[in-house]
Amino acid sequence: MKPDSSSVLNSRSRPRQHHSGGPVTPDWPAFSSHPLSALSLLSSQEDYRSEESEEFGPVFIQEPDDVIFPLDSDEKKVVMHCEARGNPPPTYSWYINRTEVDAEADYRYSFIDGNLIITNASEITDYGKYQCKAENSFGTVLSRDALLQFAYVSLAEAQISVLSAGRPEVEFLCVKAKVWYLCVHLQLIHQRSSTAGCLMSSPRLLPEDSRRFISQETGNLYISKVQPSDVGSYICLVKNTVTNARVLSPPTPLTLKTDGVMGEYEPKIEVHFPTSVLAAKGVTVRLECFALGNPVPTITWRKINGNIPKKARLRKSQAVLEIPNIQLEDSGTYECKAENPRGGTAFKGHLQVYTPPQWVRMINDTQMDSGEKLQWECKAIGRPRPTYRWLRNGLPLTSQGQVEIVNGEVTIHKVQQTDSGMYQCVAENKYGAIYSNAELKILASAPVFVHNPIRVIATLGKDVSLECKPRASPKPRITWKRGDRRIQQNKRIMLLRNNTLRIVNSSRADEGNYVCRAENQLGSAEMTAILWVKDAMRVELSPSRVEVTVGESVVLSCKATHDTSLDVAFQWFFNQKPINFQQDGGHFEYIQTQSSTVDLMIRSILLKHAGKYGCRAQTSADTVFSEAELLVRDPDPVTGDMESAMAVELNPWVEYEFRVVAINAIGTGDPSAPSRGVRTKEAVPSVAPANVSGGNGRRHELVISWEPVSEEFQNGEGFGYIVAFRANGTRGWKEKMVTSADSTTYKYRDETFPPLTPFEVKVGVYNNKGDGPFSKVVVIHSAEGEPREAPSDVKAYSISSSEIRVTWKPPNPGPGRPRAYEVRVTRLEGNSLYLITVKGFNSIGQGPATAPVTARTRKAPPAQPPTNLMWIQEGNNVSLSWDPVKAKDNESDVIGYMVLLKQEGRGHNQVTRTINPSTMLSLPEGGTYIIEVRALSEGGEGAVSSQVRVVTSSGVRAKSNQCSVHCLPQSLTWTALVLVLLVPSASW
Repeated sequence: MKPDSSSVLNSRSRPRQHHSGGPVTPDWPAFSSHPLSALSLLSSQEDYRSEESEEFGPVFIQEPDDVIFPLDSDEKKVVMHCEARGNPPPTYSWYINRTEVDAEADYRYSFIDGNLIITNASEITDYGKYQCKAENSFGTVLSRDALLQFAYVSLAEAQISVLSAGRPEVEFLCVKAKVWYLCVHLQLIHQRSSTAGCLMSSPRLLPEDSRRFISQETGNLYISKVQPSDVGSYICLVKNTVTNARVLSPPTPLTLKTDGVMGEYEPKIEVHFPTSVLAAKGVTVRLECFALGNPVPTITWRKINGNIPKKARLRKSQAVLEIPNIQLEDSGTYECKAENPRGGTAFKGHLQVYTPPQWVRMINDTQMDSGEKLQWECKAIGRPRPTYRWLRNGLPLTSQGQVEIVNGEVTIHKVQQTDSGMYQCVAENKYGAIYSNAELKILASAPVFVHNPIRVIATLGKDVSLECKPRASPKPRITWKRGDRRIQQNKRIMLLRNNTLRIVNSSRADEGNYVCRAENQLGSAEMTAILWVKDAMRVELSPSRVEVTVGESVVLSCKATHDTSLDVAFQWFFNQKPINFQQDGGHFEYIQTQSSTVDLMIRSILLKHAGKYGCRAQTSADTVFSEAELLVRDPDPVTGDMESAMAVELNPWVEYEFRVVAINAIGTGDPSAPSRGVRTKEAVPSVAPANVSGGNGRRHELVISWEPVSEEFQNGEGFGYIVAFRANGTRGWKEKMVTSADSTTYKYRDETFPPLTPFEVKVGVYNNKGDGPFSKVVVIHSAEGEPREAPSDVKAYSISSSEIRVTWKPPNPGPGRPRAYEVRVTRLEGNSLYLITVKGFNSIGQGPATAPVTARTRKAPPAQPPTNLMWIQEGNNVSLSWDPVKAKDNESDVIGYMVLLKQEGRGHNQVTRTINPSTMLSLPEGGTYIIEVRALSEGGEGAVSSQVRVVTSSGVRAKSNQCSVHCLPQSLTWTALVLVLLVPSASW
């Protein structure tokens, strides 16, 4: 997907409200694919929607939440909330358990705006999952699921059972209490009998101890080793913590039998947690374990292959292990063990922590041209690992035609107008579902120029750029004209990829009107750029160097020489920082003397005013900066009769040496020997690190670097750095201490944030005296990921039997940009078919490979070298011939020959190509030459002939021994001839 294109009409990505169906909020929402927090997301949406005329698809403002409705409530109405924004305003419909709610068929249902009102709600007909649908002409979105449940409590029966007369344990059953929604609490009330046996004492809540245990899971009361004090009546109290409703069971008497003998026996675990416990991350887990036995058993706990979390607490005489804020690392197998002198028994169960899906990367609204490629990816984490599905306008989206879906990625290869609409990525596991929404708009408009004409002022001799940025879709074709003639590119005038016309080394002759024409199938438009070329501005700052005494005043004058048709603006700087005349008005005054001259008055100068003063002059054509130096003398020099002086404005915790120089009217004497070193006292650091920057690094790394503070500004021992950073849009800063004063880099690693996540970063300083200042906040991106896309348009062409040319187009720009490419192919041999793939890679890793393409190498060149070389020389010309080379069936046909002529001792080679088995060579000068011949074919160069060496000397005409039968032409008169010797040599 192209992130920026001149063809896109107001091309931008717009953040949307994303929603979830799980009960847990993501731990780190700042590391979503968009660098804004939830609050700033809504704020940015409000700003973005501020134009009432803009049309857009539905965006949820409020979605339905889970509701627990008390059946005994006086209010008989259930309200399920839903609200969305859109232009046109959206309409609403509701679904219960995936069936649309028909308000006309059932009078109990009614709609107010987007809200669903249920009158006389019933558990039988209305319990279930509800979903809101909002739609307008731009598309449809579905809300998260909301569960409607009903809360009530009633007690059907309570009973007591005594297991054995010889076993002194009792089990009360309250399990027949009918309770809906599992937020219940059970207590038992004990009434002791009076001595008369007919009256009951006041009821009291039963205390729990090592003998007595009330299970909040089973509802039962367990009494191990019944004692006479336990005799009485028991009432089961059940409380619904949602409605606060309570019910009491009828009294159940407990009497002590005397016909049995109490004996000791080993523990028996009567109530325990399940063998498999599932818990959501962040909740409190209670594991119950209670045993009957005589003597009363002791309960102990342990975690197999690990330690019980330190945050865990043992309650109810160790019968309950409570783990608050459960985390993934708390998962494991837990064991409770019951022991007494008669023996012991144990129970094991596995605790598994799950997490609903949480977004790591979401999708955003996108506008594209018709025919472009759309790629969206959403990514979530959770346990179990989430699965993904996609919706378009509320309906399932599947891979077909131009649409390709792979897990959380959807690709539409060539978007069309029919692809416009509302898209939703749904990540879900069995503990929840979350939705990420985005609108896709396919643009269609004729070219339009917002600003027309535009005026550009250039500086003589400098480069100038004329931009052409129409709003249009599809992408228009751009042409530039000057007058009636179309502009042709050359070394000085270039058309850049973004349709900008660039003129190098501009001159007066370049002045005039330039017309950019944009055209697509929907229309055309023209924009005129008027170019003026002006003389370069010159700035004179005087005096360039001045020395004054504390308390004096000085005037610096800045004069600009420039084209009079242009206005000039001035700005004064002190040590590279702009002077604030309102804040420093007591010492600095800005004086405008002429339209092209300004003065800086510095009054009542102090030592701190020493430094560099700069004047910046700026016109619409160019900007010029000039500096002057101001030196400030101390007004109280050390006089000749003084033997001590006070050195001021020294840096803390710096060792100084001092020398004394005597001065009189004649001149300056030699300095004294240096004093012993004296170190000033420590102080809090006052200088922050400079040039804070960063980036790159490995995957999931944020690399922060800075220039270290020199020792003279560390101001004390224990100097170090405080590195503070936070994801864009979040509030809290993470701070890390770097204790080494020489450190220049800090690396932070977190696998939850995606590549190129923007962070706000600042680096501060500290020492033993305290914390110093922080640097200015800068934005640094985390490391990019490996390439996400494979190169496209891969083509392979056979060049020879051992060479294949491979071309490709780089992938679209994105967070994983390739730094290089890998072309994978095995060692090439002649006349063979090869599969070739290309993949991009960078310092993080490799990207996906392209689909393989095929290419067949050409047949191998002839293995037979040219033979029977014959030659004859006349003057500077050598006539050379040889027997033709015939290719075999498995070799490439001969298409010509290559003759190499090189002179010994020289680097220059002369290569001659011919289609005939003969050629004429010209020897540039006398010397020793080497001649070689090769056959040429589509498969490349063939084997080389025997190498021959030609040595020339004057006075004799000669010929090679291969053609000794040949004679010189008779028509030639005698002249100075050259003796040529043919000497075989090694091949090249």
